[in-house]
Amino acid sequence: MASPGPTGPAMSREEVDRALARLSAEREAIESSLLALQDHAGRRLLEGAELTGTTKHRWATAEHAISVLWAHFETYAQALATAEELRGRRRWPSRDDLTVLTDMLRGSGVTIAGGTPGATSGAASSGRLAERMSLEELVERMNGGYARALDVVAAADSVWSALPARIDLLAAELQRIRSLAHSVGVRPGEHPAGDDLEQITTELTMLRGEVITDPLAFWIPAGGSSAPGGGRPDTDRYDRAARALEEVRREIDAVLGVRQDAEQRLMRLRDVLSRADRTLAEARSARGEVLAKIAASEVPAVSGPPTALHEQLAAAVDYRRHAQWHRLSPLLESLEQRADDELERARASLSAVTAPLAVRAELRGRLDAYKAKVAQQGMAEEPMLVERYDLARRMLWSAPCDLRAAEQAVLRYQQAASDVLASPRDGRTDGRRGDYS
Repeated sequence: MASPGPTGPAMSREEVDRALARLSAEREAIESSLLALQDHAGRRLLEGAELTGTTKHRWATAEHAISVLWAHFETYAQALATAEELRGRRRWPSRDDLTVLTDMLRGSGVTIAGGTPGATSGAASSGRLAERMSLEELVERMNGGYARALDVVAAADSVWSALPARIDLLAAELQRIRSLAHSVGVRPGEHPAGDDLEQITTELTMLRGEVITDPLAFWIPAGGSSAPGGGRPDTDRYDRAARALEEVRREIDAVLGVRQDAEQRLMRLRDVLSRADRTLAEARSARGEVLAKIAASEVPAVSGPPTALHEQLAAAVDYRRHAQWHRLSPLLESLEQRADDELERARASLSAVTAPLAVRAELRGRLDAYKAKVAQQGMAEEPMLVERYDLARRMLWSAPCDLRAAEQAVLRYQQAASDVLASPRDGRTDGRRGDYS
């Protein structure tokens, strides 16, 4: 057993060989990681970019940390090479050799420069210019610095890989929609959608510039402990711009649709308004007839033609003639609804005006129906029935007709007919009176 030293009992030959193999594997892994970091696309982009804000500050720290990592790696490799050279002198190392190797592999025999970025203890916190540590501690220090540097590089690369390309695609779609908007007269200052396109264009230009110069401002780290580069790009501003552009696209599509079927919609509007005019004219004519033929009846007034709608229809035709589709679109939608409402109002006015004539026609039909009914039973020439029928008929076929009095006369005839039909026959087997049938 070797005698104990400052780092405890001296290691055996087998322990030394295992430690050297493990530390050598660590050296190869660290070197591969540093070379991969050196060749990382994100690092090359960061080195060549004009950075601002958060990214500029964090990359300055990370870039210095990468330089320190290489310096620490050189120190580590040299210390490990010295230990390997000592171990390679003899197949069976002496007790003194094992004691020295134990101190080199386990002791704090490695000296590094102080003030390492990211360190929270040792020389970094005490302000010492140099710090001594073991190879194991140096490996842990390098792993921590590497993780912090890789986190900056990977995050920036993720943002640059995700957002600029998406912004460029959205900008291309924006240009396509701008061309369509211009073709249908949707321009800034003339239509809200044109103003929206200008705002989206400004936002995308600013967003792309900020993403290129300060990608880490658009990075959301993963919560909790995670591997370097854990997180996702912040796409909130991009998503808002995409939604706004989609709304404008739907508006432009609506305007394009107006351009395609404007003539048919204008023809329908002309037809609806023409029918409304004819219906109102019929209502005015019917009102004069009602006032002449029906007495003691309240007949509603009939309004004139919808002049405002005709003026707006003329404006819509003018918009179509001058290809002002952005103005025609909302006007057509309003006109179509108001024209339909106007036609319904005209029909309701005609119905209200002609209601007394309809009542008179219903009374005439009821009177003749009851006369035919009693005639079938051979009772139409009953004196009372003849008298009441003649009275009701004179009132219904005279002008002006008093509807209330005529209705009472019809009711009296109806009641008399019902009484006669319900009374017993006078013994005639054929159910008829005289020669009347």
